[in-house]
Amino acid sequence: MNHNDEPVSEELCQKMTRVLAHRGPDGEGVWNSGAYGTGHRRLAVLDLSEAGHQPMVSRDGQLVLSYNGEIYNHREIREELKTEGYRFQGRSDTEVVLNALHCWGKEAILKFNGMFAFAAWFVQEQRLLLGRDRYGIKPLYYFDHPEVFLFGSEIKAIQQHPAYRFKVSADALTEYFSFQNIFSDLTLFEGVKLLPAGHFMEVRKGNSTPEKQKYWDFNFNPLSMSQTEAETELHRLFEQAVERQLVSDVEVGAYLSGGMDSGGITCVASRKFNNLKSFTAGFDLSSASGLELNFDERERSEYLSNLYKTEHYEVVLKAGDMERVMPELISHLEDLRVGQSYPNYYVSRLAGRFVKVCLSGAGGDELFAGYPWRYYHNTVNGYSNGFADQYFKYWQRLVPDQFRDSFFNGRIRPLIDYDRPARVFKDLLDEGHSDVADPKAYINSSLYFESKTFLHGLLLVEDKLSMAHGLETRLPFLDNDLVDFAMKVPVELKLRDWKNGNRINENDLTGKAFQFKSTTTDGKILLRQMLQRYVPEDYCNGRKQGFSAPDASWFKGESVDYIRRLLFDKNARLYEYIDADVAQKLMTDHLEGKENRRLLIWSLLSFEWWLRIFG
Repeated sequence: MNHNDEPVSEELCQKMTRVLAHRGPDGEGVWNSGAYGTGHRRLAVLDLSEAGHQPMVSRDGQLVLSYNGEIYNHREIREELKTEGYRFQGRSDTEVVLNALHCWGKEAILKFNGMFAFAAWFVQEQRLLLGRDRYGIKPLYYFDHPEVFLFGSEIKAIQQHPAYRFKVSADALTEYFSFQNIFSDLTLFEGVKLLPAGHFMEVRKGNSTPEKQKYWDFNFNPLSMSQTEAETELHRLFEQAVERQLVSDVEVGAYLSGGMDSGGITCVASRKFNNLKSFTAGFDLSSASGLELNFDERERSEYLSNLYKTEHYEVVLKAGDMERVMPELISHLEDLRVGQSYPNYYVSRLAGRFVKVCLSGAGGDELFAGYPWRYYHNTVNGYSNGFADQYFKYWQRLVPDQFRDSFFNGRIRPLIDYDRPARVFKDLLDEGHSDVADPKAYINSSLYFESKTFLHGLLLVEDKLSMAHGLETRLPFLDNDLVDFAMKVPVELKLRDWKNGNRINENDLTGKAFQFKSTTTDGKILLRQMLQRYVPEDYCNGRKQGFSAPDASWFKGESVDYIRRLLFDKNARLYEYIDADVAQKLMTDHLEGKENRRLLIWSLLSFEWWLRIFG
């Protein structure tokens, strides 16, 4: 949108749209008039006809919509709109979103149960409305410039506009190397921001100050309920959520990791579809050690596939697969976030060869307390005022305290606000922290924080890496009704040892941490019990296993030469920002087996490739 009266260039709008072709290989559309223009790439899932083409214009020509996502309750909203006099040409949820916004304006967002990011242009008012779903499943970036306002599902669209000039954001860089995530609305691209989850934004032509408003937030506020009552309701909502998200005019598949969350979802889906296709990624563990020897879940996923009679496909990853995929991976990821994500890229690529839609078990851990050692780190300290400080230290995932002031090099060090990460952290924690200073309050504060940050990072990664292959990922655990219920479940129905939990460092793969993580069956107690209706009991009562490659082993074994070649090169791009001596000292500690720095090494590799690709 141009803030002056200069018409939007259709050619430029097409250029910005076409760099997102991977997100929508089934169609392209551009609409522009005067100072506003928008484009869309279509991944056809509901109503494959031209009636679902975008950008979509209302019958009276007063509203133009570009929309990405799925509204699972679109049929119910459609019927409500019919009573308001609206007529429909097709069966797509896009037309429902268009007419809902036309009828109710921004209040329509409160009716949507699904994942979405949209841009709606109100022609007569010359007003742009941007909206993003409750949890941030679908991304929406924007660039606010005095002369132009740009937006897109990915940053590479914004980069095509001549008004944008690349520069690294020092504030975002500080957050990333504090948390291996960015908790604010910043990105590493200076000036490019991410519309927060659960927000909408209004922008008017000629007014360069967008008006941003929160319409929803997590609220972990438990109610009294018995185990039986809670399990019965959870079962009802879980089945409802999975069945809602099966709506599609194309084939639906499921990720099947071997864990109970994906297993339960696959079980319900397999009852609706004969020969449901399922997908998993396994790992070559011939050079793994310690806890990582258990990271390959192929045997478990194959057992569940046989149980549910799915058509099962696997990809097996080796150390060299990370090296091969890094440039392509980072190009699609753009906005660096949590953890080693290349396994997600490979399993999404596998699924994308067979289906357009895939169900995922993400969200269950954050809602039902799947990481007990994280919450117990704070609950056993016996104080209230130190809760935020202690929790902040725990989430300092990458750089040890003694190296924090010297981690960035002299050129960028004057631009670094070293207090920023703590401020961002505490402001966010304050939004969801109860004044009651007891272990249950701390745990609910932790669940709020992780849903807003860690889960949000996982969702961004999942979207980017699945849409890289024209694949839509759906998340039944993030059904609105299921989430609303999960936030009401008491702590004692989620965690068994909430009074006297174990504190461990999850990066420690030996000793106390090994013993706890390899044996604990704590966490997600209610969910474990309910999912026994679908998944064998020993799967539900097993230890927690995340989806991760054995990188701690590979980074000091088979990938050593790759790490040395990229990160011990004095001409590496990242040393324009990071002190080479400090970074290489920390990496050497890992390579020599003194410390586990796998998260830092991944982040350094990612940042190096990010600079090579975008800088």
